[in-house]
Amino acid sequence: MHPVFSTTGLHPQNGFKQWRELLAERLVPIELERLNDGPFQGTLEVSEVGPLHVSRLTQSALRCETTPAAARRHDRAGMVVVLVKLAGLSTSSQDGRDAVQRPGDLVVLDHRPCLLTTHMDSQALFLEVPRERLEHVLGSTRLYAGLSIGAELASTTLATNFLRELIRLRRQLTPDGTIRMAEIGMDLIVASIAERMAQEAPRSTHGSVVVQRAKAYVEAHLGDLTLDPPQLAAAVGVSLRRLQELFHERDRHISDYIWERRLTRAAERLADPACVHLSIGMLAYGCGFASQAHFARRFKDRHGMTPRTYRQAALLSVP
Repeated sequence: MHPVFSTTGLHPQNGFKQWRELLAERLVPIELERLNDGPFQGTLEVSEVGPLHVSRLTQSALRCETTPAAARRHDRAGMVVVLVKLAGLSTSSQDGRDAVQRPGDLVVLDHRPCLLTTHMDSQALFLEVPRERLEHVLGSTRLYAGLSIGAELASTTLATNFLRELIRLRRQLTPDGTIRMAEIGMDLIVASIAERMAQEAPRSTHGSVVVQRAKAYVEAHLGDLTLDPPQLAAAVGVSLRRLQELFHERDRHISDYIWERRLTRAAERLADPACVHLSIGMLAYGCGFASQAHFARRFKDRHGMTPRTYRQAALLSVP
């Protein structure tokens, strides 16, 4: 990662002041308070991994608060922060949830009033993720912001290990490959949050959480040609009949939802200059279509034009 700032070598009276100004400028307007009188140490490193902006912070014990006034001044409301704990301990409080983060845990922090306390020698990754990427599958961030997603969950360990390796190996990937791997990383984050929410949900909201977990599974497996309602029901641990009932309660059919998401993903890739090297057939296969003819027929029914015409029109509109 690219080093941006370190308090090493700075006068003790200036180090904390500059650290506070740096975080307010680069992350979010916050109020910082030191929790001990020892020498303050802080290091900031950053990296761009496809669409993800990643910061790695190493800092002494601090109390960091996003006040209502600071939240209103924040100019990146379309993003949320996913914190991945690397070393030390931290505690967070947001939306009425108090949680502890240990190495390997992750937590979503939204740009609303929030309190984050770090202990000595704390280190964490801060990933800025498009809000829509989480809320499309999981619902409002108010359902899970501040909820610690523990490393004891296999899905969390898979997500955090993947993200750390992606950051380490990013320079060995092509730009297109980096984008695709970052998309997978975000899918893994969504899947781990969905699994944690299922543990937290009261019986009255369990159905909603099951649907959210099902949607997260669909997003992560769109390229699987075998993905169908029975497989999806088995993956989220309910009977096919129960999953069908839950989708029907929301005026949806499982198979229709899967095809809708495949078509949406395909349209996004057709319009993406980073995917222009992919043939229509390869793109269709990667989105879960068994044949190019099947894809072309469904795509034209949905968008009123062939995939090739859609791609040409979309790429011509790119500045």
